[in-house]
Amino acid sequence: MTDQQTQSLNGNQRKTLREQDLSNFYGTEVWYRHPAFRTYLYTEGVQYVAEHGEAYWLLDKIFACQASVPKLSGEDFCSWELKKNVEGQGARLICTDGNYNELYSESILYTDFPLASIKFYCVNNVLLLPTEY
Repeated sequence: MTDQQTQSLNGNQRKTLREQDLSNFYGTEVWYRHPAFRTYLYTEGVQYVAEHGEAYWLLDKIFACQASVPKLSGEDFCSWELKKNVEGQGARLICTDGNYNELYSESILYTDFPLASIKFYCVNNVLLLPTEY
């Protein structure tokens, strides 16, 4: 890990997420199972985002929606995007189908997610980065 990938926070080292790091993920060799939503798996790239972006909360939110929002049941492919608000500290989480039809959206009042936006695909109960598709 380079100095650019870590920050000192009150003397503790904190990993950081950089957009250029995400392009290194193609396919996956390791699958992770979500502890609360055991039906769902996610890839090494998604694990990297959760760990380095301190965004396990985002995985929880996506899997909770996948499991409980009626419009999402039966969808074999969903695209999830988190876009931070330009004017504030919040963000918008949007889920669409493969044809860009909005299936779910939610405003998030506050996030310290380090990137301006992030996109995931959920394909047959597996969450992955677009480069891993």
